[in-house]
Amino acid sequence: MSDPVLRAPDFDKPFLVTTDASERGVGAVLMQKGPDQEFHPVVFLSKKLSERESNWSVTEKECYAIVYALEKLCPYVWGRRFHLQTDHTALKWLHTVKETNKKLLR
Repeated sequence: MSDPVLRAPDFDKPFLVTTDASERGVGAVLMQKGPDQEFHPVVFLSKKLSERESNWSVTEKECYAIVYALEKLCPYVWGRRFHLQTDHTALKWLHTVKETNKKLLR
């Protein structure tokens, strides 16, 4: 096993954004496939949650991780196609809801 080495972004290739949340923080990784067809990190992000944010539900934290990541990665992904990966399946319902939780929809 070796440490991941950051790669320079190639704006001609699609990006993969992975996000996750825990009780105390959120994190994300921006990755791209290299010549070896393996994903390599381009950017690592993390943020400690405030006391108020720590009281959010798991779904709210996972959703916030996505929002946080996309705001910070805007220079990389704005106007480009990218894939978003999260391990929280409850967020799939965001594609189908209309007016249930305005906070999450925002």
